[in-house]
Amino acid sequence: MSADEKFLLLRNYNLWCHLDDQEYEELNVAHQFIEAKKDDYIYFDSHHLNKLYFVKDGYIKIGFIDEEGNEIIKEIIKEGEIFGQFALERTNLNGEFARAYKGNVSLCAFTIEDFEKLLTKKPGLAIKYSKQVGEKLRRAEFRLISMLNKDVRSRLLAFYYHLAMMEGYDGSTVSFSFDNFLTHDDVAKLIGSARQTVTTFVNQLEEEGLVKITRKKITIPDIKKLKELVIVT
Repeated sequence: MSADEKFLLLRNYNLWCHLDDQEYEELNVAHQFIEAKKDDYIYFDSHHLNKLYFVKDGYIKIGFIDEEGNEIIKEIIKEGEIFGQFALERTNLNGEFARAYKGNVSLCAFTIEDFEKLLTKKPGLAIKYSKQVGEKLRRAEFRLISMLNKDVRSRLLAFYYHLAMMEGYDGSTVSFSFDNFLTHDDVAKLIGSARQTVTTFVNQLEEEGLVKITRKKITIPDIKKLKELVIVT
């Protein structure tokens, strides 16, 4: 694929749609398109990483390994999201890894320095980027508050509700379905529980008609009802 074709693909995303050719060149992305196979590490325990990565296709697992050798998942991100040094610092990723998840991934990379130069010239891009970073921080805050204040069932209810919001639910329908890219083990790690406990509660939620989960789809039959339960709990 030529550099021009890669740029056209990048321009399909809201964050980059207003870049002109010169600004694209200033990001020096053309030679930093990355194709990674399933389970490949994009980085591992990076202490001085100075890059941001943009996911064009696939899923990326972000996490770290604890002192006992267990994998802790911070988040699983997908197409259209940024990871790496998104805080535009060089020293805040100690111990963190990023790994291609569930299949091959397609990424583009750029340095903090090149991105900061572009942000000074494009206030609109800076606003969009700050909103995306703010959303990442809100998700992290939500997970922390849930783990501190809610039991596992309540955390699971809130997790599926907020996941539906992230996947684009706009309030126009009673029910909502979206792609299932998470195993029960993933969900357990994301909400701070054990896989078997999550499986037990997922089965309960399905019996109560609150969710329907297959290998490919997650369906919430009544979003309003789920939201009411989340608020109550």
